[in-house]
Amino acid sequence: MTTQQDVRPPDRYVSLFGDLMRDVREQGLLERRHLYYWTQIGLAVGAFAAIWVGFVLVGNSWWQLALAAALGLVVTQFGFLGHDAAHRQIFASATWNAWAARIFAGAFAGLSFAWWRAKHNLHHKAPNQEGIDPDIAAGVVAFTPAIVAERTGFAGWFARHQGWLFFPLLTLEGLNLHAASVQAARDKTSTQPWRRTELAIVVTRLTAYVAVLLAFLPLGKALAFFAVQMAVFGVCLGASFAPAHKGMPIVPPEMKLDFLRRQVMVSRNVRGNPVVDWAMGGLNYQIEHHLFPSMPRCNLKKARPTVRAYCEREGIDYMEVGLFHSYAIVVGYLNNVGLRARDPFDCPLAAQLRG
Repeated sequence: MTTQQDVRPPDRYVSLFGDLMRDVREQGLLERRHLYYWTQIGLAVGAFAAIWVGFVLVGNSWWQLALAAALGLVVTQFGFLGHDAAHRQIFASATWNAWAARIFAGAFAGLSFAWWRAKHNLHHKAPNQEGIDPDIAAGVVAFTPAIVAERTGFAGWFARHQGWLFFPLLTLEGLNLHAASVQAARDKTSTQPWRRTELAIVVTRLTAYVAVLLAFLPLGKALAFFAVQMAVFGVCLGASFAPAHKGMPIVPPEMKLDFLRRQVMVSRNVRGNPVVDWAMGGLNYQIEHHLFPSMPRCNLKKARPTVRAYCEREGIDYMEVGLFHSYAIVVGYLNNVGLRARDPFDCPLAAQLRG
């Protein structure tokens, strides 16, 4: 049966997004929130310094592992600040944002800004689209049926159980991000600006970190501190990004979609509260973030009612669930990606995307 939405011309959605953008801009939601960000930066730097003061005071004790976990949480917040700066949410100046991202991501979190920006820009350009979005490309975890179909033996068994293994695997994501950052910064074919500077920042940060651990702790405790901090960092980052798109429609490489539907219909919000908003760095408002990537993090929840009302009025599904429900969806999808997802649009949004 053909719906009203199916027969609307594509430029109808372009016009809708223009109306939505104008409404959001008139509410002042795209304006910079300098006080908010300076407060967040001050709190993060203060917590970072306090943890290292505590590290020196605690000395040779297994209580250091509690500080390691706390450091993992704080470093995650620097990762979020680097993400916001890379999206030019913090400052009006592109240069200020770029250097803020290099400092927050590189000096505090140990991640390469240039590597992340190139990867993340492709994701925002075409989220969940095969052949474009690097977040669903082949890797340890298979996110699409085509990847699952290529795997046999142990790899095939792993793909069928990967949902249950996904969150434990995130304990290694911190190490993976560090390795990818160093590898990208060392790539001599890269045209990214300030590549060598970023390599120096990331390597110096990692070297100093390991040196301090070994200077104050025996080898066993130093390794345990490093492992706990990296595990917490990886899980916190992964648990923030995973609910956003995993289990939403996979878009075929050849499909063309307007910006509004492309961003809304493959994204999922997680219902927020102060704790969830802090822990996920505002990424629980993923739909609003994809529609307005330069919008300050603290304004995303304010834009939510406007965006949701637009989507409901125009018949565009706006997906929002609770935190633990979102994780259940991710686990279920990954365990069954080779079965449930043989039709890449085997979900409630299928009819709209087929139009």
